[in-house]
Amino acid sequence: MEILTSLSEGTQFSIQLAVVLICLFYGAKKGGIALGLLGGIGLLVLSFGFAVAPGKPSIDVMLTILAVVIASATLQASGGLDVMLQIAEKVLRKNPKFLTILAPFVTCFLTILCGTGHVVYTMMPIIYDIAIKNGIRPERPMAASSISSQLGIIASPVSVAVVSLTALLLNPEINKHPLAGFDGYVDLLAITIPSTLIGVLAIGIFSWFRGKDLDKDEEFQARLKDPEQKEYIYGDSKTLLGEKLPTIQWVAMWIFLGAIAIVAILGAFPELRPQFTSKGVTKPMNMVATIQMFMLLAGSALIIFTKLDTSKIAKNEIFKSGMIALVAVFGISWMADTMFAVHTPMMKAALGDVVKEHPWTYAVMLLLISKFVNSQAAAIAAFVPLALGIGVEPGIIIAFAAACYGYYILPTYPSDLATIQFDRSGTTKIGKFVINHSFIAPGLIGVIVSCIAGYFLALGAGYL
Repeated sequence: MEILTSLSEGTQFSIQLAVVLICLFYGAKKGGIALGLLGGIGLLVLSFGFAVAPGKPSIDVMLTILAVVIASATLQASGGLDVMLQIAEKVLRKNPKFLTILAPFVTCFLTILCGTGHVVYTMMPIIYDIAIKNGIRPERPMAASSISSQLGIIASPVSVAVVSLTALLLNPEINKHPLAGFDGYVDLLAITIPSTLIGVLAIGIFSWFRGKDLDKDEEFQARLKDPEQKEYIYGDSKTLLGEKLPTIQWVAMWIFLGAIAIVAILGAFPELRPQFTSKGVTKPMNMVATIQMFMLLAGSALIIFTKLDTSKIAKNEIFKSGMIALVAVFGISWMADTMFAVHTPMMKAALGDVVKEHPWTYAVMLLLISKFVNSQAAAIAAFVPLALGIGVEPGIIIAFAAACYGYYILPTYPSDLATIQFDRSGTTKIGKFVINHSFIAPGLIGVIVSCIAGYFLALGAGYL
């Protein structure tokens, strides 16, 4: 230990950064829950090897993930999610010609309502069926919809990323220079919702023209010459339209949406929340606790009024994916806080002027970190405190909030991989060089346009 601690701070930082990156790359390669578990190795090296005091895992973020995931998983188990999907399918099947524009908005809105992009899995077979039956290249709406479902996270009033970013910006211990006129939750959504929707529109417009039409795609036409392949491509339709969903499933949907509406109202009107006095200062209950309470309430109400089988909650895709995200945030945020907290003064001296002179570098760094950790909430929890510490303006952080979504850069995220499997035509795919896959172009376009729109919206709001 003495050998390591006797090194210069710059050398220690370089070694520690290498350790952290190795943990991130290896964890990302293994996928799933491994990313969070590998954070334990990094923590061990930092604490026992370099005598760095352990930082603090993002407890508020983790508990919010837990609450939102439980509520969303309970919604799925109760059948309320099927009602949302049926409504979405009706919209898409009535307007098949505009599928490439409408489908990304549908998946984005589902994410905004549910707080998780994992609801996209059930929509993908429907989008594929509408596309292939109407002669639309499936890659166009499917890749766009997968990207848009994740882009919608930073615009959701019940997403962990939004709550985390709000909490960090309002924490006086982290943000030493709070923005005048920025009260948090609703003010953030006033920037992220319109900027996200503008980004989704850009994705749809780009996707409308991408790739060859099916009748001109030699590779696709060659597949159709095989009768079995043709049956595989065009057969097995997926639809919810013929199903008459029980009234209790509609009740489940309205219970969940009602909880979200109440959360939004309480965010817009802080005076409606309970007031508490601490150290002589009276403040309303924070939105982190508010969301956690109402998500637990929503789950409880669903269990009570729909009489669902509670054993199904822990078995569905939303719950499993959410728990993986929880472990990832635990390990990654704890390791990042441990490392960066001790080196913040040095990094501020080295990077502070660069970021101030070129604000876009913040967005690039956040984008890359998001790819490493495969989570928008984890990227925010790991990097935003550091960014505020080295002097990045809070207005820039708000403007470029969409940059927390960068895990489409490599096609390793579950929703992208699932989309490739759902596209039986083979048009949605990973290219020869891996990086040239179906999701990178719409991903970059969506994030870049959202960041540009966010910048001008933040400028108009007086945050820049």
